[in-house]
Amino acid sequence: MDDKTIYALSTVFGKSGVAVIRISGKSAADVITKMTTISLADIKPRYACFTDLLDPVSRETVDKCLLLYFRAPSSFTGEDIVELQTHGSRAVIAAVLSALSALPGFRLAEPGEFSKRAFYNGKMDLTEAEGLADLIDAETAEQQKYALRQMSGVLKSLYDGWREELLKILAYLEAYIDFPDENIPEELISQLLNNVFKLKNAIKEHLSGDNIGERLREGFRVVIVGPPNAGKSSLLNTIVRRDAAIVSDIAGTTRDAVDVYLDVKGYPVLITDTAGIREVEEEIEKKGIEIAFDKMKDADLVLCLFDASKDSVQVFDNIKDIFKNKTLYIANKCDKLTFEQCSELQKQGCIPISARQKQGIEVLWDNIYNLIKSRFTSGSGLLITRQRYKEALRETLDALEDFNLDKEIELAAEDIRLATRGLGKITGHIEVDEILDKIFGSFCIGK
Repeated sequence: MDDKTIYALSTVFGKSGVAVIRISGKSAADVITKMTTISLADIKPRYACFTDLLDPVSRETVDKCLLLYFRAPSSFTGEDIVELQTHGSRAVIAAVLSALSALPGFRLAEPGEFSKRAFYNGKMDLTEAEGLADLIDAETAEQQKYALRQMSGVLKSLYDGWREELLKILAYLEAYIDFPDENIPEELISQLLNNVFKLKNAIKEHLSGDNIGERLREGFRVVIVGPPNAGKSSLLNTIVRRDAAIVSDIAGTTRDAVDVYLDVKGYPVLITDTAGIREVEEEIEKKGIEIAFDKMKDADLVLCLFDASKDSVQVFDNIKDIFKNKTLYIANKCDKLTFEQCSELQKQGCIPISARQKQGIEVLWDNIYNLIKSRFTSGSGLLITRQRYKEALRETLDALEDFNLDKEIELAAEDIRLATRGLGKITGHIEVDEILDKIFGSFCIGK
């Protein structure tokens, strides 16, 4: 990271009422002295000031704007920051960015560089930075809630707490390495082993979260499966209230999986329509059926749909044991059945609906929502939201599993050191330059 002052448009480029342009670095205050008529001594940090914005070379007025100055270290990046709130026309934005480029020592920011500087300056750790990225990308209420929770430092506190416990253990071991003639007291051995045992159990429990944190970011996967002509595509179209899939009376019309993203009462859901499951010889349809089974394996919830006017729930006997913990049985075309027949289907654990007549859809929707909600709640602040967290936690756990005091104390201390390093990879307490570019490179320009 160089020491140049960076700038970027923090709002979307295009026609808008207001555009926000951020400048951060040791020379950020030069914007005030060289692009306005205001004296730096007259600027009160964190207060908005209305001023003409001038081209630093021609001294022509570029725009009228609100200017805010955040003095280091009390800023987002920990550096001096100037924020310009200009009019949002393309011409104004282009003129301001061009004017900033003319200032010596200024350059356009790279993706995520503001947040990266905040990390380097100790304003946030990596989990908080990634929570910020998730908040920017949030599309549902639950994604927003959890991103805010992670930004507030719940994961940081958890991992830092574990790391502190490991550092205490390491300190004891290092002390006895420095004094090899001293024997470790039995009560201390018992205490160290007990602390490691508790940490292992805590990490194992944390890792057993069934990918819920990642699902919250990427979407819970719901797959509709069933025989041909059961009404899978009709159900998808009814749920999303548009023609997302082709509906036809010809069996085998759906050959490939059709994915649609939905917001289910705040939870992100990826719902998939699949090819009808049956024995076929035709290669394209066979491939579609193989894709359907692959989607079922990865799904969080499988909607097993059948035509109740001619089939029974027994059509799923071949898959019910494989996916028994994540299935919901749906009896379609119940508009063709009697009340007694529908009641009997309900007794069998099926949800009677008519996709075409839009009957029973709300009941189905509530069932889907309750199943998702039962697996996750934003009241939990301890979800693993990224694969790299899992990898680092498993690395930590492996090191702790290797730890014992029957081996040479130097080797036992190395196990604890490796475990500490694994946790440090998550929060950024160690040198992790190799992953920083990957993390912050996914941010938008200006953040």
